[in-house]
Amino acid sequence: MKEKIIKLLSNKNTTVLNSIQINDLLNLNTTTEYQELLRTLDKLSQEGILYHSNKDKYLLFENSHLIKGKLQLKEKGFGFLIETGLDKDIYINKDDINNAYDGDTVAVEITDKIKNEGRIVKILKRNEKSIIGEVYVVKDKYYIKPDKKNLPILELENAKEKGVVDGHKIMVRRNKNKAIITDIIGHKNDPNIDMLSIIYEHDFRPDFPKEVIDSLDQIPSEVKESEMEGRIDLRDELIFTIDGADTKDIDDAISVKKNKDQTYELGVHIANVSYYVKKGSILDLEAYNRATSVYLTDRVLPMLPQKLSNGICSLNPEVDRLAFSCVMTIDNQGRIINKNIFKSIIKSKKQMTYEAVNKILEENTIVEGYEKFIDNLKLAKELSDILRKKMINRGYIDFDTKEVKIIVDENNHPIDIKLREQKTGEKIIENFMIAANEAVAEYIYYKKLPGIYRVHDEPAEKKVDMFFDFLKAKSIVVTGKRHGKTTVKDYQNILEQLKDNEAAMVFKEMLVRSMAKAIYSDKNIGHFGLGSKCYSHFTSPIRRYPDLTLHRLLDTYLDNYDEEIIENWQRELPTIAQHCSIKERDADECEYDVEDMKMAEYMQDHIGQVYDGVISGVKSFGVFVTILENGVEGLIKTIDLGEESFIYYEKEQALVGQNSKKKYSLGDKIKINVLRASKEERTIDFKLEDGKCQKRVKIKK
Repeated sequence: MKEKIIKLLSNKNTTVLNSIQINDLLNLNTTTEYQELLRTLDKLSQEGILYHSNKDKYLLFENSHLIKGKLQLKEKGFGFLIETGLDKDIYINKDDINNAYDGDTVAVEITDKIKNEGRIVKILKRNEKSIIGEVYVVKDKYYIKPDKKNLPILELENAKEKGVVDGHKIMVRRNKNKAIITDIIGHKNDPNIDMLSIIYEHDFRPDFPKEVIDSLDQIPSEVKESEMEGRIDLRDELIFTIDGADTKDIDDAISVKKNKDQTYELGVHIANVSYYVKKGSILDLEAYNRATSVYLTDRVLPMLPQKLSNGICSLNPEVDRLAFSCVMTIDNQGRIINKNIFKSIIKSKKQMTYEAVNKILEENTIVEGYEKFIDNLKLAKELSDILRKKMINRGYIDFDTKEVKIIVDENNHPIDIKLREQKTGEKIIENFMIAANEAVAEYIYYKKLPGIYRVHDEPAEKKVDMFFDFLKAKSIVVTGKRHGKTTVKDYQNILEQLKDNEAAMVFKEMLVRSMAKAIYSDKNIGHFGLGSKCYSHFTSPIRRYPDLTLHRLLDTYLDNYDEEIIENWQRELPTIAQHCSIKERDADECEYDVEDMKMAEYMQDHIGQVYDGVISGVKSFGVFVTILENGVEGLIKTIDLGEESFIYYEKEQALVGQNSKKKYSLGDKIKINVLRASKEERTIDFKLEDGKCQKRVKIKK
């Protein structure tokens, strides 16, 4: 019925209709059919596909004068409409919020095109995410004060029934103008309650439900002889793993050989998680709900319980493990000339660390315990370099970004922050995993079977043009396509020309923001950032549900399948892909929030310390500065820049003093002094090294 309604309203003669008119034109004759129609119309309206007017008329949202998006509400009551697909967010005055909450999907009418302002005319879908906050009691009434200051204080309906007291941290769901407690997280004075609050806020859980843990009794601790039947035995092969020193959930292992004809044989062997996590089981449902593991400063929130993630599914050394193997024959140009995907039984010969491998390959150091693997590691680097060269030639974009690693003590207090860069060992694993992911994706795609892909769309041209405009304003000249379709080669050229610039880190980040975000999809459109025509995620089924799903597809396609099985997968995969994309975003936001909190906590111990920094963002209210030695970002507010008014130049990304003409521009290097930091607010404020806090000044935009 959904498709029929959309088709009807797409007709130029029937673009605006009420429910009765739609019912008649669709030739629906019964009360049951009309009720189904109303439910479908309501769902389409909530999804923002249709617009339901106050006059009870329906039309396609794209044919209305309104814009759909998500409300981002600020503490002072105003907000912005984001995720609209437009170049700029739409400003919404607090008087035009129309009782919408932060995160609600809303319809907005533009009221001022020049200022890009609007008003909310309809709430399409309420934000169903839970609220995290603290209980406080006033005259025997219980309230929740949300952690997010842009959310209202709500009275609790079931406080006494749940037994909460003043100071409890809780999770609630809205019920009109009140709230219902769904979980008690702990008390505000409990250790690590701040971390737990963030975890719950993003709809993850630190523990598994009892029924999931109970189901693990059926999972073996070691591989049985009977489970090896029908698998290719690779236990005598020189297979090993390379991971971080603290990694316990080992998804992938590799093997490398050189053939007599000078071709290479690369084996990528991935834990066969789908053998233990049966589709539709209680373990599978929990894994689906989580969809990903979340990696925080001092802990991992695993997708699967430890008995699986660190035990029978982890490719630990010197134990038998069930695997899916992708063995590829690769020529000296990096081309895969043959591939074989099959179920295997393996035994890793060594659990290697990146640190040790990098010492061997970069410093020519012999590390104890690695002696018999050195030749094999050198061969792995040789093949890795060939694969990387081929990837770059076809359009792989290497942003060479550095990750932040926060070091904490036994009390989870941050004691150091370091920048991690990708070295030789990390690149070997990345290059080998990309090769396997492409090989498996192509295997499914070219057989025209249902698949789940990792896709990355082409960048929006307007965003790329804005980046070029910025470089021009900074008097930075780069060659490359200036208008029209931007290719991966253009991105490569830009990065190459900017690599020696003092502020390359900032420009890379700005360029990243001009690109679309990679997501999961059942439709293959390629992966722009990798320059890949066909790509999927196959190599991490312990920590990513899409990989687990892909393994199930391989289970199906390597055995017998019929048309009914194909149709079932075609129905299920779009929902799985969308859900996994959403949960991946939730996990990213959870990790970012914890990182922001821990950075602020670390900087609380460094008030008054001076650092070299680079301006990484410019807004009308101040400049963001990233400390070069550790990647911590803070804000210098305009009131701390000087005792004059500032003019904000958006295109140039600069603040200019109206009297002094002193310019603060994106990419400029400056010295800063840590002014204040708040773990609770997750904020860090800097001032200029010799700056003084000044009175508030007006900013001209």
